[in-house]
Amino acid sequence: MTTVDDVLAQLANLEDPRMRAVNERHGDDHGVNLTKLRGVAKAIKTDQALAAELWATGQTPARLVALLICSPRAFDDAQLDAMMRDTRVPKVTDWFVNYVVKKSPLAEQMRERWFDDPDPVVDAAAWSLTSQRVITHPDSLDLDALLDQIEREMKDAAPALQWAMNDTLAQIGIYHPPHRARALQIGERLQVLADYPTPPGCTSPFAPLWIAEIVRRREG
Repeated sequence: MTTVDDVLAQLANLEDPRMRAVNERHGDDHGVNLTKLRGVAKAIKTDQALAAELWATGQTPARLVALLICSPRAFDDAQLDAMMRDTRVPKVTDWFVNYVVKKSPLAEQMRERWFDDPDPVVDAAAWSLTSQRVITHPDSLDLDALLDQIEREMKDAAPALQWAMNDTLAQIGIYHPPHRARALQIGERLQVLADYPTPPGCTSPFAPLWIAEIVRRREG
């Protein structure tokens, strides 16, 4: 039976100072290669009790393993809310939203609970969940109201929140042709992420370019 100490020892052996230096530039406080970290989690498989213990350590690599071995359906709304408010490291936040909350039957409940939260990281999680709904279940979403709010608030939003709102803007433009012209207009006017460095062959996160490229691939 794998214990917390077993996992922590494995992660300590994977720590690489050069990897830590790279990660710290992005706000992540660890030096573990994520492919190798996934290997640790794969060997454990699903273990909710161990996941809870690993999360309680507060250590970023341990929490990342916890998010890979937990059962998203096992968390109630209070636990999800508490964990969300305790995810201060970008990679932990990203994995928590994508690997746990989005797979939980409580995803829509949490989206509504976190929307317009005063904590921009929590609010960003709600917008990330909104982006998913824009693509998969847009019924009952007021897309015009979302565009209104993006137009008012995205320019001056905190970085994580701005990124998530921009994602919603792009998804509305890509998947909802009646709203595409307005989404493009908002992106052009606000110029959010217009100068974001984009490697060759990758799609720019600047919404007008992003929308145009994905629409070209989908409809061309």
